[in-house]
Amino acid sequence: MFESLTQRLSGTIERLRGRGRLTEENIREATREVRIALLEADVALPVVQALIEKIKVRAVGQEVLKSLTPGQALIKVVRDELTAVMGSTATDLNLNVPAPAVILMAGLQGAGKTTTTGKLAKLLKEKRKKKVMVVSADVYRPAAIEQLKTLAEQVGVLFFASSPDQDPVDIVKAAIADAKKSFVDVLLVDTAGRLAIDEAMMAEIKALHAAVNPVETLFVVDAMTGQDAANTAKAFGEALPLTGVVLTKTDGDARGGAALSVRYITGKPIKFTGTGEKVDGLDVFHPERVAGRILDMGDVLSLVEQVEQQVDKDKAAKLAEKVASGKKFNLNDMRDQLEQMENMGGIGGLMDKLPGLGQIPDHLKAQVTQSREVPRMIAIINSMTLKERRNPGLLNGSRRARIAKGAGVQPADVNRLMKQYMQMEKMMSKMAGGGMKGMMRSMRGMMGAMGMKGGLPFR
Repeated sequence: MFESLTQRLSGTIERLRGRGRLTEENIREATREVRIALLEADVALPVVQALIEKIKVRAVGQEVLKSLTPGQALIKVVRDELTAVMGSTATDLNLNVPAPAVILMAGLQGAGKTTTTGKLAKLLKEKRKKKVMVVSADVYRPAAIEQLKTLAEQVGVLFFASSPDQDPVDIVKAAIADAKKSFVDVLLVDTAGRLAIDEAMMAEIKALHAAVNPVETLFVVDAMTGQDAANTAKAFGEALPLTGVVLTKTDGDARGGAALSVRYITGKPIKFTGTGEKVDGLDVFHPERVAGRILDMGDVLSLVEQVEQQVDKDKAAKLAEKVASGKKFNLNDMRDQLEQMENMGGIGGLMDKLPGLGQIPDHLKAQVTQSREVPRMIAIINSMTLKERRNPGLLNGSRRARIAKGAGVQPADVNRLMKQYMQMEKMMSKMAGGGMKGMMRSMRGMMGAMGMKGGLPFR
């Protein structure tokens, strides 16, 4: 998300960063470019106008023009105002109520409500340590009930069975009664969607809301619809007392107009963002971190959290202990590192959280994010014998030819892997005693080494 906006703004910001002095003319020129960038990102016009006006008011005042580093001060103003328009701070779910806390999921058909219900169930179970039950009140799409049942089994939460011949209100009331008997903490209710907002849909969901009185009513909307997402959320907000918004499919949205428009137009906070179809693809929305990513400052906090949550700590500890004791990093260790990276969404899933990505040309970023290099490297290592993985020095020409044939690649690919292994082996020896900082440096180096021959010009 935000690729086009980041690229446009990062150029403007880079020009301002080194200036020792700013004038009102400089600021007008910069805000004009910011305005164009926001409009191109499909941010709603009222949001753009309000944002630019606030930036101008602060920029031409004491805060920037009297600053010792005015270029940096203006960047801070832009970041602060972007953060404010998206809601300033992360907004948590209100679960401090008598159990079960009922969360109603609303939205149009195709927005990803059912998948998001499964993702949220996993997040609440694993990160909030809650006992969760899910129920489908979508009696118009039988596949929705089966889909939610499959998701519930996949993430390990309770599923309350329903059928298309039942009334949605009766389904949810029965689910609440069962949740109380089962001592469930949170009940997630998936509701029916339509292709467009209509009276029948609104009447049904209003009746459902009145009958179950949920503590949270989340509007699930496709981020790729841009400012239309904000307008649809506003229409739902006029019919229902929404408590928050979930933006889905953010990995397919290069503009980011929805994220920058929803809060301002609806007055409701964005609570989560969803990516992909995997059940762990749901993140808490942090406005200040997103603003940093938009301005090409990266989001290292989220990257560190991702590493801490998804890296196998036992394997990491064993590797750190091995490296610290002077033992050689081998190809089994390399494969473990590559598999950990794949579990975190591959190179593409990590790249947009690193600072300075806006300065990299699109064709180079595409070369890295669309690359199948990591799975290919894992396949090559899997084609080696255990002895070869433990002793990479054994890999002479004939062995490399055999490995290439077994992995379905060229001998040149095996040679390239071995060169990258040697680079990683050097990095790992330097990393000894470096802790998390060392791990992050190592990961950045790995991404550069694997993405392209010359690496990436990370700052």
